[in-house]
Amino acid sequence: MAQYLIETPHTKEECLRALDETLAKGPEVLDRFEYGCAAGDHRGWATVEAKSETQAREFVPPFLRAKARVVPVSRYTPEQIRSYHQK
Repeated sequence: MAQYLIETPHTKEECLRALDETLAKGPEVLDRFEYGCAAGDHRGWATVEAKSETQAREFVPPFLRAKARVVPVSRYTPEQIRSYHQK
């Protein structure tokens, strides 16, 4: 499984629908997301494990999937960074 960062932009008018539809997927899905809505930045972010980008996108409410960004992400170890300098 790979790690994916999901960003779900939505408007102020779409906000409650985005929250409701995320909650409808289950409280464990809602718990994966952090939102900037209270600060006026209507986006949600989550990091999920999935087999593919398509599977990761299923965490997003259907009406937001076309606008969502799903990016594969990884961590680097100090050893990896040092090895990149040696190349």
